[in-house]
Amino acid sequence: MPTERFQFPGAEGQQLAASLELPEREPLAYALFAHCFTCGKDVLAAKRIAVALAAKGIAVLRFDFTGLGSSEGDFANSTFSSNVADLVRAADHLRETRKAPAILIGHSLGGAAILAAAGQIPDARAVATIAAPSDPAHVTGLFKDRIADIRTQGEVEVSLAGRPFQIKREFLDDIAEQNLMAHVTGLHRALLIMHAPDDDTVSIDNATRIFVAARHPKSFVSLAGADHLLTAKQDAAYVADVIAAWATRYLDPVAPEQDADLGKAPRNVVVRETRNGKFQQAISLGPHRMLADEPVAAGGDDTGPGPYDYVLAGLGACTSMTMRLYAERKALPLERVTVTLKHNKIHAEDCAECETRAGMLDQIDLVIAMEGALDAEQRKRLMEIADKCPVHRTLTSEIRIVTRAAD
Repeated sequence: MPTERFQFPGAEGQQLAASLELPEREPLAYALFAHCFTCGKDVLAAKRIAVALAAKGIAVLRFDFTGLGSSEGDFANSTFSSNVADLVRAADHLRETRKAPAILIGHSLGGAAILAAAGQIPDARAVATIAAPSDPAHVTGLFKDRIADIRTQGEVEVSLAGRPFQIKREFLDDIAEQNLMAHVTGLHRALLIMHAPDDDTVSIDNATRIFVAARHPKSFVSLAGADHLLTAKQDAAYVADVIAAWATRYLDPVAPEQDADLGKAPRNVVVRETRNGKFQQAISLGPHRMLADEPVAAGGDDTGPGPYDYVLAGLGACTSMTMRLYAERKALPLERVTVTLKHNKIHAEDCAECETRAGMLDQIDLVIAMEGALDAEQRKRLMEIADKCPVHRTLTSEIRIVTRAAD
């Protein structure tokens, strides 16, 4: 998936470094992502979530706040309010150059900033927070032993995540004046709160306070087993999956004319490496977005089905559809079909009816369950029809695959 890197002017005029993760086709929606305190746009959680959302058709803008990463300015002069102002400016930039963000996503203190900024981003329809504090002042717990010095001296260097940062008295004053719960109560947007029960940086009680203060529609999803920074790839992938599925309820449906392939059969399938993990692939098919991967045991991260899984899924779906069409045409009382498939390598010598006599060959086992008041003859006929599905015929006939290098 393509990534655009550029700069845009922040609220105070500094150039802020940004990355826009784009899908292969026209985005279903644009999202704005706010990273955690003293992190940057390329922190693993932000990058992985952005890439996974882009694979599902949602473009994601993330950027470095003032004085962080590749952005201009002095971090010591930034405050929670200035971060909120930069988020609003980022949304303005998207609106001016692409399309306004319909989805706002914030991680940790970035989640609090997103909640505070949402009221100033009128196009946003859905807001998602990940491990967000209910009070921005919570962040002062990271350097609580230096607060008195900051108050007395006006500015002190503190160590956060092993890196030095200058914190000024103005930061403490600004963050103490925030009333985040008022923003939450007046949000008037769909809200998704995601939090790990065992988060030892921002406790789950923060999620409870945000949820209680918010009005419907609101949702909570537990990130059981995840840590605060979502350092495990599968946790970031899960967050992206949930946000993508949840947000679609609040987005405009994709108009048919937005996709030249929509309704055409066959349609082009585009498979591209995401570079998020060793094997992960983004699959684009018309308006549909999927991921492919390998199991952990095979060196992958198990973020999506494997190649053979998709082959089995195609055969199983085609088998069930073919049986359904026949049952409808013949008015058979078939209520539901369930196809269970398994792929194995077997010794050719164990297959009496196979032409291959030596070595290994592929075997796909299909187990078909049929529900409904069908008699024995109807069940027998449906089983015969199952083997006539087009994908079954393709897999059991001569296949010509033409491979060439792209122009």
